[in-house]
Amino acid sequence: MMKILASILLFLCFLPSLCAAEDAYTQISQAEAMDMMARDDGHVVVDVRRQDEYDAGHIPGAVLIPNEDIVDQPPEALPDKDQIILIYCRSGNRSKQAAEKLARMGYTRVFEFGGIITWPGEIVTTEQEKQNALRMRVTDGEHTVIYQLNDTPSALSLYSMLPLEAEVENFGRNEKIFYPPEAIDTADGLEGGGKAGMLALFSPWGNVVMYYDSFSAYPGLYILGEAVEGADQVQGLQGHIFAEAVR
Repeated sequence: MMKILASILLFLCFLPSLCAAEDAYTQISQAEAMDMMARDDGHVVVDVRRQDEYDAGHIPGAVLIPNEDIVDQPPEALPDKDQIILIYCRSGNRSKQAAEKLARMGYTRVFEFGGIITWPGEIVTTEQEKQNALRMRVTDGEHTVIYQLNDTPSALSLYSMLPLEAEVENFGRNEKIFYPPEAIDTADGLEGGGKAGMLALFSPWGNVVMYYDSFSAYPGLYILGEAVEGADQVQGLQGHIFAEAVR
């Protein structure tokens, strides 16, 4: 009987620590966080500062969820409680609070790595992210062009197909063309002509056109964007190309 009571008492002593373990988050170094961010494992990086702090500079791709908004309900931006969540703030105080609250809500893979004031990696402002949004890199392995797409439905339609692979073809005296895997939306498209480095859609044939010399407007020719790097590389593109979003 005494052995049974002793066992019960021992279990009760350990019970608080066991419960705490279930609600725990893991604190990691910023070097470890950088390693984890480099993995393609479905993780999400969460910034728990205020909007103005986030806009002034944040880790690329981080989702803003202010610590004050994390109360007793799971945030809409974090629907998967088993997803790897990497949390930071300015100095490490709010990130610890947020990590603890998420762990109490049942999130199982929460990692806190301190503040952005000591972050050794890249930091971007919201304005920089807006400027870099909708960028597409096209390469054949030897030549590379980066296009800034516009925000027309046609350009957004192409962007949604990335990454994609295609065969580039020579056409006429001033253009390279390739065929996307799906038809591109032309609703409310921007028709017109332009200069070398422009990207367009020729809707009658459904092909994307990469210009390396000036061109005139033509019915069904929709402007998708313009090269911001490597405009002089367009003419050299040949064979199999790979197009992807620039993050």
